[in-house]
Amino acid sequence: MSERKQVWIDCRLWSKKRVLTALESGADAVIVPAGKSKAVRELGRLKTVAEDGDLKLGSAVAEVEITGLADQEKIISLGKKRTVIVSGRDWKIIPLENIIARSGRVMAVVDSLPSARTALGILERGVAGVVVKSTSPKTIREIVRLVKSGGEKLDLTPVKITAIEELGMGDRVCVDTCSVFAPGEGMLVGNTGTAFFLVHAESVETPYVAPRPFRVNAGGVHAYTLLPGGRTCYLSELKIADEVMPVGFRGETRTAIVGRAKVEKRPMLLVRAKSGKREVSLILQNAETIRLVRPRGKPLSVAVLKKGDEVLAYFTSGGRHFGTRIEESIEEK
Repeated sequence: MSERKQVWIDCRLWSKKRVLTALESGADAVIVPAGKSKAVRELGRLKTVAEDGDLKLGSAVAEVEITGLADQEKIISLGKKRTVIVSGRDWKIIPLENIIARSGRVMAVVDSLPSARTALGILERGVAGVVVKSTSPKTIREIVRLVKSGGEKLDLTPVKITAIEELGMGDRVCVDTCSVFAPGEGMLVGNTGTAFFLVHAESVETPYVAPRPFRVNAGGVHAYTLLPGGRTCYLSELKIADEVMPVGFRGETRTAIVGRAKVEKRPMLLVRAKSGKREVSLILQNAETIRLVRPRGKPLSVAVLKKGDEVLAYFTSGGRHFGTRIEESIEEK
């Protein structure tokens, strides 16, 4: 399984204000001088990296500066057993590509938003995380936001509805998150692990039901949802504190935390669509508040959905093994 990318803030030039910025922006850890972990804990629950921290600097975490080929080999060796923080005075993309291709957990030192974006995108999967070496609160917040957003943009495909079929009762899952969804944003959900509809959040005002902008009424318990890092899981597996992936109609992604997943019996509806020879289907609750997303972001209720309507979907290839994509031929019907 792909791990969630980490963002650590280097606070060895001790600053209470910088630690607070790291905490409030949602950083995963701070690197602090020995003896300062207690001061961090007095401000909030935030992991520390130090000689006497939650993660021991020098044992669980190593630091290497790239100055030549020998350093690359050292990082590759260390990265098989521990997290390695990699820095360099004049290194380019190629050395880091070599390291990522052959090593485990590598975190790159960055000092700006462009350098963070570059490190996160190397070899498509990028580094395991970044260590922010900046004293600017604005830069720290921007980089944390970039990492937490998922940073990935998906190529969504317009598909045409080919069938809508009323079914009997079934168990469906409402995913309530700790985030508010924007208009045109929802989650990718499908009957198979290779084709997903973009299901709109319940953020639309109606005369009958108050909006629930934190909620996606996602579909049947059997359905897959696409998660950060390209993983999937069954909707029935989602639980409190899990991470899901909100997706906008332009394909931008981020992460959100599950606050609650509700399974209830409701009347269900099968929706099918096509783009060329590619097909996508999903069993959804049969209700006016359940919506798919048109190509320009406008939500479209399944209550008025008809053949020929165009909505957004996402296609991927390969099979799935415990939620992780594998290159295997699998037919799902």
